[in-house]
Amino acid sequence: MEENRCRARSVIGEVEKSVVGKTDILRKVMTAILAGGHVLIEDIPGTGKTTLALSFSHAMGLKVNRVQFTPDVLPADLSGFTIYDKASGTFVYQPGAAICNLLLADEINRTSPKTQSALLEVMEEHQVTVDGKTHRTGEPFIVIATENPVGSAGTQLLPESQLDRFMSCVSMGYPTAEEEIEILKREQSIEKTRERIDPVVNAEELIEMQREVKEVFVHDRIFGYIVELAKATRENEWTELGLSPRGTVALTAMAKACAWLNGREYVVPSDVQEIFPC
Repeated sequence: MEENRCRARSVIGEVEKSVVGKTDILRKVMTAILAGGHVLIEDIPGTGKTTLALSFSHAMGLKVNRVQFTPDVLPADLSGFTIYDKASGTFVYQPGAAICNLLLADEINRTSPKTQSALLEVMEEHQVTVDGKTHRTGEPFIVIATENPVGSAGTQLLPESQLDRFMSCVSMGYPTAEEEIEILKREQSIEKTRERIDPVVNAEELIEMQREVKEVFVHDRIFGYIVELAKATRENEWTELGLSPRGTVALTAMAKACAWLNGREYVVPSDVQEIFPC
């Protein structure tokens, strides 16, 4: 177990070669991955959203597909399609971008609602349905998506049903002056920092980590604490939509992953507060 924890921390260390001064954000992204969830990165252009997503893809030896979402991207680009094979006289399935371990959905809120909806099934069930036949994605399956703030040119709101499928939403924010100087220095290097990132985890090891996270013990009092937090969001007059039951499941999974990453086999309230500040 400790060896797997070291590997998980090594992923964060590798990503830090490319992403400067965002350790808290990197830990949250890694926590969501360990919990088996998907991550949405939101911020203005140029703050390093795509760099972060690509760096995680390089640090984990997974099958990666990247889609640059634009208005002309079709649902079939994600789910795949069938094509008639004249030689065999049958229709053959051609996999789409979602048939992988790690899907990088770049600027997800720039595409049409029809294409966005194609992600609903695959994010929840790790499968796509084409012409009545079901095709599984790889295991594990993770979506790391980036989006520009609502109101930016060419963007539109993501539906609540899709937002609810992301386990974690993070924002990069501007770097400090010292961090921005370090970014400038790294950009002067002949060898790009992403090229120096080594894969330290493969699919089988990540699955084993996720299995260990699921085995972390959660006391009934912690379950009650999580439910009370969810109830507070649903009754708050300033909240339009409270935390859904899927959200409480995600919060529990994130708390377990946080405890595991910190070297414990049980959850304490601080693990929940780290993910869901009170």
